Amino acid sequence: MSITVEVALLSGKSAKVEVSSNEDVATLKFRAQTALGVAKGRLVDSSGCILDGCASIKHAGVQNGDSLTWCLKRVQVQAHGSGSAFAAILGDGSTASWGLTHSGGDSTRVQNQLKNVQQIQASRFAFAAILEEGLVVTWGQASHGGDSSAVQHQLKTVRQIQASGSAFAAILGDGSVVTWGAAVFGGDSTAVHEQLKTVQQIQATWGAFAAILGDGSVVTWGADGSGGDSSAVQDQLKNVQQIQVSAHAFAAILADGSVVTWGYPRRSGDSRGARDKLKNVQHIQATWGAFAAILGDGSVVTWGADGSGGDSSAVRDQLKNVQQIQATGKAFAAILTDGCVVSWGCSRHGGDSRPVSDRLKNARQIQASGSAFAAILAGGSVVSWGHDSDGGDSSAVQDQLENVQQIQASESAFAALLGSGTVVTWGAAGMGGDSTAVREQLESL
Repeated sequence: MSITVEVALLSGKSAKVEVSSNEDVATLKFRAQTALGVAKGRLVDSSGCILDGCASIKHAGVQNGDSLTWCLKRVQVQAHGSGSAFAAILGDGSTASWGLTHSGGDSTRVQNQLKNVQQIQASRFAFAAILEEGLVVTWGQASHGGDSSAVQHQLKTVRQIQASGSAFAAILGDGSVVTWGAAVFGGDSTAVHEQLKTVQQIQATWGAFAAILGDGSVVTWGADGSGGDSSAVQDQLKNVQQIQVSAHAFAAILADGSVVTWGYPRRSGDSRGARDKLKNVQHIQATWGAFAAILGDGSVVTWGADGSGGDSSAVRDQLKNVQQIQATGKAFAAILTDGCVVSWGCSRHGGDSRPVSDRLKNARQIQASGSAFAAILAGGSVVSWGHDSDGGDSSAVQDQLENVQQIQASESAFAALLGSGTVVTWGAAGMGGDSTAVREQLESL
């Protein structure tokens, strides 16, 4: 028996779709998407429940005359900046992962649990997904956060997850925190458990975490050499607004626009040399060993290891009206108000963008792997530079890089999300640059 349902967009546009009660929801979705002429999405019934594509129309409870809503949901791609795998949230809330298996590139073990995924976070060797109901599913190397079974009973009403290199920290609905993974890298927070209340946000270096509490104070844990010990600056950490991280140090922006740093001194944890200049700071970005701060007037202050971008004197006169900064492991790239790009730091890591300067115009967003940059231009095309094998050379896929909306990066590869919802990858093949193994998943929904 055939039934007819109305499927509407949030904009009000709608279409009548006919389907047999013996067919599945996936068929209804395909016909609705075709009729509406829209990108991939989810079908939601009148009670707000997402219809399972695998269920039959009859078992899903869809009846003749029902009104359904088509919720556009674009693919979201996630990776750790020092990892070797990607994970994507697809339009129907399922996931696809690729890259090195030991870095989380194979999620088949938990694939049947990965439904209605809302967010994904990545450590270097594992992933953690938050489901619609606030539960968590993990995969990858067990000792690096891929196994959350020891704390699974605590992982409820999770609203945010952050990751260090080998551990995860989840903020629950009540503002408390649950951690797992390598203890030395922040997977064990028992020493500060009683302090972790009213947590608003968490940031992480490779080996430690820092949590901003509701009163603007900060609690840290993990490896001392990576910023897990903030006792030397604890009395200064008041009214903290945001925190940025390098590989082994933290930088906190206070309400008055000043900055407090801690962690490994030689890896940017010591900002005393730049303290007088760090006023009215709006945003901070970091390489592995240096920080770059955008001030209120659009100028930039840098500190940390010279070879990692801590010395910007060669381009200081060009760093005016800076809108945003991105960083590889050892270089920075800044987008100016006019869309031009200024880069500095190690040339092998993208610190020299002169070879592509004639094409780097009207840049609106930059993403970075460990040693290469990829800029999205105003027209949706992409320009890349830096280490060729880590994504600096995108010539093999250049003709596919049109109408690019977003780019994510692992340590050695990039993944670009197009306006059509499809994904294009390049860089080191075995580290996520080759997504052919999951191409059907990335294109079929």
